[in-house]
Amino acid sequence: MERMMKDASFLAVVRTVLAGLVGVRRREDHERESVRIKPLHVIAAALIGAVLFILTLLSIVRIVVAN
Repeated sequence: MERMMKDASFLAVVRTVLAGLVGVRRREDHERESVRIKPLHVIAAALIGAVLFILTLLSIVRIVVAN
């Protein structure tokens, strides 16, 4: 039987993108998912994650250089 596919929440997409960035998502978690992930949500989550990562690195560098 085919399962009903529902759209993933943005938080679920963020968790998926973060797991993909770190590389820790298990295959069984991927196969168990019964939700559709919208490509626009993945792009938005990835861009937000990249910006936060860059801002974190810049903050660390400023703290280290200032001392």
